[in-house]
Amino acid sequence: MNLPNFLTLTRIFLVPILVVILLTPFSEDWLGINAYTFAIVIFLAASLTDILDGHLARSRNQISNLGKLLDPIADKLLVSAALIVLVDKGLAPAWSVVVILGREFIVTGLRSVAATEGVVIQAQTSGKIKMWAQCVAIVALLVAGANDAAAAIRPASEIVSNFGDQLPYIFFWEVPEVQRAFGNLALLSVDSDDWHVFGYLVGRGALWVSVATSLWSMGVYIRHFIGTTRIAS
Repeated sequence: MNLPNFLTLTRIFLVPILVVILLTPFSEDWLGINAYTFAIVIFLAASLTDILDGHLARSRNQISNLGKLLDPIADKLLVSAALIVLVDKGLAPAWSVVVILGREFIVTGLRSVAATEGVVIQAQTSGKIKMWAQCVAIVALLVAGANDAAAAIRPASEIVSNFGDQLPYIFFWEVPEVQRAFGNLALLSVDSDDWHVFGYLVGRGALWVSVATSLWSMGVYIRHFIGTTRIAS
């Protein structure tokens, strides 16, 4: 056990805490902290451990087989848990999360099969772009859900309903909340409710990028898998 692996295990430990905070009233009832705000802090802290563990492992020459095993597992657990909870909260469409998680299963399977033949498929640039897009989407959608009842004009769930049920996404600018938010932005008088709207727009946009890059990176991995296994055989 070294410091990089300890940070990776810490990230895994934070996953159930993130889920409990978002799906139970524990944060608000016991700590007096908005659940979404607390969840944002936890997710950012977990993401920071992802950056630190890899950097420390390389700089301190502490790269280990345990770290290679745990690091991708921790990443997938964190992102998967956050996305599934966002679906439960009505902040992310289920189909997009199915595509993203389906890609993870397929790529993990390909890398496992390649490993049995002595071939290591390295992480691709497209996969890293996908990961960053997912993190932006999760944080932004958590911002959209962090609705302060005392300051907000309408709850975030109602904004989601307007987007998801009443209007096509292409006409998002016709949603009254969006018009109000951009109007306030032009007047430099953005309030807390406007930030929920902007968070939702950024989050859904980043989620679209996540879906697109998931499909793109899956194709890259499949092509790389076919090429490397053919050479190995």
